[in-house]
Amino acid sequence: MSGQYKIYATTTTESKAEELSSKGHNSSVASFPDFQLEEKITRWNEIEDIDILIITIPLSGKSCCASSLYNRLQHLFSFIRDFKGQMFVMSSTGVYPDSPGEYTEENLSSDQVQGERMIKSKYPQANILRLAGLMGDNRLLKNYNISNLEAPVNHIHYEDICSVIEKMIEKGSQGKLYNVSAPQHPSKAQVINAQKNLASPEQAVRDGKIILSSKLISDLDFVFKYPDPRYFH
Repeated sequence: MSGQYKIYATTTTESKAEELSSKGHNSSVASFPDFQLEEKITRWNEIEDIDILIITIPLSGKSCCASSLYNRLQHLFSFIRDFKGQMFVMSSTGVYPDSPGEYTEENLSSDQVQGERMIKSKYPQANILRLAGLMGDNRLLKNYNISNLEAPVNHIHYEDICSVIEKMIEKGSQGKLYNVSAPQHPSKAQVINAQKNLASPEQAVRDGKIILSSKLISDLDFVFKYPDPRYFH
């Protein structure tokens, strides 16, 4: 993807900005705090040269109070102002209830999720991507302390996220809402054992929360490179 596009990026620290710059990207330091500032954040000068914007700041609202989320997004709005191009906002499948069952986008609209609603009211063209647990390379389930080992996982490989965005850029997608989760949902124990090169546990996957990406697959004719979280590594 980086070979096709000229990439502009922001990061929260000078060291990360220098690292990105060393790789040939245009990078700068920016942050969007949860508290009010005495002065508005200045507009990002590079925004005039950008056709496609990808926003990755947390906005699910579960980890912060309403006022903190409001402040964070107001700072973002000051930074990008009246951006009119194609926009992708990384949300989370964590917005769905923590209850067993299968969840599609129809179970919870963006109007029912505070952060998504605020983004859409300002930028109606924004595509909202609700990402499952981000995995791939050295980010593996076996490296974490895990409970409820028989529960199903909702994971996504980072390469498939990039492929979804590329596909939507090609189609010129606007105002879409998609779950982005690998279509197979083995148990946590099955994923961990596969990553440790151990035999898969015999016990069945317990009922749990399942995030479905059927709308994404149908709309984009999308084929996951990594459909099974047991083989992300």
